[in-house]
Amino acid sequence: MVAPTCVLAAKTGAFKSKSNQIQLSDHFTTGRLLKFTASPIIMMIFTSIYTIVDGFFVSNYAGKTAFTALNLIYPYLQMLGCLGFMIGTGGSALVAMTLGTGDEKRANRLFSMLVVATAVLGVLFSAFGLALLEPVALRLGATPELLPSCLIYGRILLTFQTAFMLQYLFQSFFIAAEKPRLGLCFTVAAGATNMVLDFVLVGVAGLGLVGAASATVISQMVGGVAPIFYFAKRRPGCRLYFTKPLFSLWELFKACTNGASELMTNISMSLVSALYNIQLLKLFGADGVAAYGVLMYVGFVFAAVFIGYAQGCAPIVSYHFGADNKDELKNLLRRSLTIISVAGVAMLVSSELLAGPLAKIFVGYDAGLLALTIHGMKLYSISFILSGFNIFGSAFFTALNNGAVSAAISFLRTLLFQIVSILTLPLLIGVDGIWLAVVAAEAMALVCTAGFIVQGRRKYGYM
Repeated sequence: MVAPTCVLAAKTGAFKSKSNQIQLSDHFTTGRLLKFTASPIIMMIFTSIYTIVDGFFVSNYAGKTAFTALNLIYPYLQMLGCLGFMIGTGGSALVAMTLGTGDEKRANRLFSMLVVATAVLGVLFSAFGLALLEPVALRLGATPELLPSCLIYGRILLTFQTAFMLQYLFQSFFIAAEKPRLGLCFTVAAGATNMVLDFVLVGVAGLGLVGAASATVISQMVGGVAPIFYFAKRRPGCRLYFTKPLFSLWELFKACTNGASELMTNISMSLVSALYNIQLLKLFGADGVAAYGVLMYVGFVFAAVFIGYAQGCAPIVSYHFGADNKDELKNLLRRSLTIISVAGVAMLVSSELLAGPLAKIFVGYDAGLLALTIHGMKLYSISFILSGFNIFGSAFFTALNNGAVSAAISFLRTLLFQIVSILTLPLLIGVDGIWLAVVAAEAMALVCTAGFIVQGRRKYGYM
């Protein structure tokens, strides 16, 4: 049952702190919404910087072979780590909805249980990932020249998989705790650690992939382990803290199924990246994989803006859904679609203008590879004007605790439509089809996302 006082507070904005801290119960104008989501957006950008910085230093200081090996094995590592993102997004929506009903004690017991579950699963996935690393690397197309580098980088990251998963988890829960800026501080600290150590270990010490991997795992300890000490006790202005865990398999299942779309998105992206690499090896050789790696780095940053915005909005949507405040749900959807439209156009224009300079940062030492990368980037970047709507649509249904629709959008967008496009477009329009595959997939997914939103308007009352 929805607590009447919470409903009233949600509709009137009664839960305002003396310090004007933005709270989930507030009414959100466009400016207020951007202010609240700014921290998650920057947080996601800094998270994406990990691989980008590794790639920059490895490419420029360790060479093209090491750079190709990193990009070849990374989809597998990302796929294993995304479990933390699934529990974080699905669990934070569940916890925020519980806060919206006024049951703060239960919300914190759920939060504590989800952190413990993530830590335990992290240890299990580390062992699992290490056992399968070599056969997976071979399946992904690692040649005898690339295999040793794939194994070195993969073994170091998988050993510290738990920290990676916890970092993803806490990114979502800092937002639900109404502490997005603090979450940003932890993420910036982790990102800065990664960049400094990459410079020292790869650029100065010349440790190559060993240095890059070491820099990454140390930074993940900052982002994934340090927050444990913050949530260890109840703090003023923070909605969440560790307490006696609920230990409910049903609630854990609900969190996982609710966040299944995020799991699907990350697994699908990893599988699709592997398929891209296989196709590009056939079409362009190692240069194709290297060029695609640069495209992914640029794509990570632009997608991080949309993911961060969606991640920042999700607890707000969940709270007002739990408080049965349909007027605010309408307001959030309308303003979000406008923001995403403007951001999509800005990203398309900037990516087209900056294709050359961005590509040169990573592969400026090879003229042929540089030309291939610039050409691919200009085609690939068309997808940025479409992808934001699909990313937000999936997160929106996760926030409404409708994991099935959210997972369907993610499955269609990141797996089914992309696989079909990758396999068919090169046959229909030539090699440019490989770069335009993501554009076709996002366009088809957008039609489906719009259909789901229109279909759910009566059930949720957001239109």
